[in-house]
Amino acid sequence: MERSLETQVSQAVDAWLRWLPRWEPATHRGRVAPCRRCFGSPVLSAAGLGSDVPHGVQHGLSTRIKTIVDHAVAEYTALNLPMLQTELDHQAARNRARTYRPAEGLEPEFEGLPLDPEPQPGAPFLFTISGLAEQADAGIPALPPLSDEAKAALRQEVGLADDYANMIGREVCTILLHHRLRIQAAIAQYVEPQIEAMLEELTRSLDAPFDPNEPPLL
Repeated sequence: MERSLETQVSQAVDAWLRWLPRWEPATHRGRVAPCRRCFGSPVLSAAGLGSDVPHGVQHGLSTRIKTIVDHAVAEYTALNLPMLQTELDHQAARNRARTYRPAEGLEPEFEGLPLDPEPQPGAPFLFTISGLAEQADAGIPALPPLSDEAKAALRQEVGLADDYANMIGREVCTILLHHRLRIQAAIAQYVEPQIEAMLEELTRSLDAPFDPNEPPLL
């Protein structure tokens, strides 16, 4: 498992490095709420991606690493946690019955992000993607209820799955430490110049807020 994890993490970093040259700073209004996947992530800390790195850059790596952990936990669950696996199978079947699944099949750079932009005061949306998805889910029957004993057993298995996920996460973070140098080199090559260019442009616009070619207002 350890060698397999090393290979998977290396491949995830390789894929992120291939994508990074295509990254560009976002020009739209940012979201107010922090990303729950990236904010305070030990994975990003292990990779050396601090708060000064744009979220879009962070998210592409954290999502790829999360996929590795998720797959490891899924294998562990299938082999060792039959009740939790049954519940997951039921949920997967319910998900497949949905007629509209906008959050599936996204590239790692977009997976897990909110489906809709932040609303603006006084400008309500005519519709939202998340709202359409909720409407599509309304007609799908809920999962059958569990007995108290089944709920207790399921909670125990969920706890075991969480413990295993934490163990895999710690191993992944240790492996990521060995990739820090090439991650930071890529940031310096592809990200920092764009940020510096944005700051320089902002400085120029603040120093000269008006077009010097325009006649002064009377």
